[in-house]
Amino acid sequence: MSKQKFEIFWDKYGTLCILLFIFAGFSIGSPKYFPRPSNVIQIILQSTVYILLAFGEFFAILLAGIDLSVGSVACFAGIIVAKLSLLGCPAPICVLVGLLASAVLGFFNGWIVDALDIHPFIVTLGTNTIFRGIGLVITGGNPVFNLPPWVKKMSSNVGFLPIPVILVIICTIVLFFFTKKTVAGRNLYALGGNKQSAWYSGININNYTIMAHIIASLFAGLGGIVMLSRIGAAEPTAGDGYETFAIAACVIGGESMFGGKGKITGAVLGGIIIGMITNGLTIMKVSSFWQKIVMGALIIASVALEKVISNQANKQKK
Repeated sequence: MSKQKFEIFWDKYGTLCILLFIFAGFSIGSPKYFPRPSNVIQIILQSTVYILLAFGEFFAILLAGIDLSVGSVACFAGIIVAKLSLLGCPAPICVLVGLLASAVLGFFNGWIVDALDIHPFIVTLGTNTIFRGIGLVITGGNPVFNLPPWVKKMSSNVGFLPIPVILVIICTIVLFFFTKKTVAGRNLYALGGNKQSAWYSGININNYTIMAHIIASLFAGLGGIVMLSRIGAAEPTAGDGYETFAIAACVIGGESMFGGKGKITGAVLGGIIIGMITNGLTIMKVSSFWQKIVMGALIIASVALEKVISNQANKQKK
């Protein structure tokens, strides 16, 4: 296979190849437990939070930026929903207010990035701490528990599929359509690919920057609500470090850290890979400390591979 054909193949199927390779490796390492259908469903269920956060991170990275606050936003949304549920608010109101609060945090991120012209890395590094602190203030540093039964029911099954999995499938379809078939989706890709050219084309850079961050926080909040339903309590430390998982899912899924390139389906596969690694290492009784090392190495390896392939493509064009 020539280099050019390999690049085309890897761009289309690289993430799937990584997923199959990891699945085969864990199946060999734990043949009695890992490949069982029940465990495969469990992997997909565990991956739903990673995928939803990756959906949000996808749009921040698409603009050649990043959002380090998605974990704190997820935690904040879970706390809001939990607190409202204890006040007796109906489930739909609790969820809607939680998502609205997440969107407001995203607007705040986007507005600062746009108004002060500061790189999203710096802005979201700061707001990550701010949002986490607000959550700690609201809860007093204590978990919010004894929640109504409907909270746990949000993670129950409809047929053989858990509700969070159905939610991810719906979100994947909606975002696939949004990124491929709408003007707004195409403009986000154009802005991430070349900001100056996008401006000359008449794209409102300010509005789309804010939009990307609102979407990022909205899906982070959705992930936080799913996390709440799975745990059954709102932990003020929930989602801590999950921005790493979200970033890893995106870059493993083939999204370029330099902006303008990526696929929603890649983020889905990347999220499943993160869930698969976590599940496989847990089954094999590997320390959670080592799991962090593996995640970090995967991020570096994925970005390095994308850079190498991109450089090779540029050399051939010359």
